[in-house]
Amino acid sequence: MTPLNSSLPLAGIRVLDLSRVLAGPLCGMVLGDFGAEVIKVEHPQRGDDTRDWGLRVGKTETAYFNSMNRNKRSITLDLHKSEAVQIVLDLARQCDVVIQNFKFGGAEKMGLGYAQIKAVRPDVIYCSVTGYDSSGPEAARPGYDLVVQGEAGLMAINGQADQPPLKFGVAAVDMFTGMYAAQAVLAALFERQKTGRGRHIEMALFDCGLMISAYYGLEAMLMQKDPPRYGNAHPSIVPYGVFDAEDGPLVITVGNNAQFERFCRAVIDRPDLADDERFKNNLGRGTHREVLMVEIQRELSCRTRQLLLQRLKSAGIPCGEVLGLYEALTSERAVRAGLVTQQAHSVAGSTHVMAPPYRLDGERLPVRHAPPELGEGTRDILTGLLGLDGERLSELKALGVL
Repeated sequence: MTPLNSSLPLAGIRVLDLSRVLAGPLCGMVLGDFGAEVIKVEHPQRGDDTRDWGLRVGKTETAYFNSMNRNKRSITLDLHKSEAVQIVLDLARQCDVVIQNFKFGGAEKMGLGYAQIKAVRPDVIYCSVTGYDSSGPEAARPGYDLVVQGEAGLMAINGQADQPPLKFGVAAVDMFTGMYAAQAVLAALFERQKTGRGRHIEMALFDCGLMISAYYGLEAMLMQKDPPRYGNAHPSIVPYGVFDAEDGPLVITVGNNAQFERFCRAVIDRPDLADDERFKNNLGRGTHREVLMVEIQRELSCRTRQLLLQRLKSAGIPCGEVLGLYEALTSERAVRAGLVTQQAHSVAGSTHVMAPPYRLDGERLPVRHAPPELGEGTRDILTGLLGLDGERLSELKALGVL
């Protein structure tokens, strides 16, 4: 077993991660990033579904799997077998947190529901991730990010106004659900320190998806209809968005009236726009958006990005390039921050792993474990925590339990 790093906030906390795909695993990864020991339970043959999604790394991992499973150990158990369920219960006795996202009623049917885990660990923090409200009429519906993006109105606010509804580039609902779940687990762990009481946390993808609508959602309620879509522009601030310079796109965010005046005079050499009463304040610029944007785009399109970025920065106006994803990941900014690491891999030699985004006391939290190969920790964990010897492990493997 890897020694605990006592300098990390969750050192000494043990997590049993029974989840798969994205939302649940992300919750477990966040806890692992903060120092928890995370034991990921997977099927002996296929493992987590995402081990078969996207580009392959080694024999059992993919880029998709690796993005949600750093700082964990992997053990394999066939939870359809009673011996495997008993092992999970034995592990749960020694775990502070259990995460699961089985289909509705699946955990209870296997004997691993909240009540069943609580019976062996009364103060457990048990986190269930579902698609929909577990007490509502849609409780049994499976949860899929893309479906919820549609149902929660997120696709309706994304993209250009003259184009069909558009999904986000990443599984945003799954990711927000995983982060919300981690926050709830942390809150429950904090409470348990004071009260000794465990909690059953329930997170639904639809609930979290609706929360992502944020100010758009509240505006829709005020207007009692869908707000318009602005693509890369801002619904309230003008000019604010992605613009085309002579040699490519850039981001310009003019956040207030003083910035707009400097933008007109010092960046695009158009003092007449700064003096125009229609554009003196943001409300006016919003009202006359179409007229103003034609003039601004004309000026930007005849200047290079480098010149515009230099002028914008000198004028104190937030701005930036529009980079490709590979450009961003390999940029000096990302390299300097240590955001992409290389970790040793027994088959591939090495593999890229994102670093945690958190800094504590000026230090980025470490990648203590690369995303695990399928079942790499089975022997160590079952021997170290449960005292199973080699002979018993061999018996369980022969029975298909491991």
